[in-house]
Amino acid sequence: MKTTIDIPENLLEEAMMFTGAKTKREAVILAVEGFNRLKRLERLNARVRGQFKDFMSQEDLRRMRQEAECGAMR
Repeated sequence: MKTTIDIPENLLEEAMMFTGAKTKREAVILAVEGFNRLKRLERLNARVRGQFKDFMSQEDLRRMRQEAECGAMR
């Protein structure tokens, strides 16, 4: 679909830098895809949050990693 939009040059240059895009078109496509992916993940996270009671917490995971590091150093 062809659309004419006015995007501030500095924002487009920054998008090209962050995405590694070679063209303005590619930068816009990658930015829109990234935005859409982020919003889908946010929606999924909101739907499943709190449903996995048996999973370890971040603190449990941190403790497990520290114990594994200590064990590897012995």
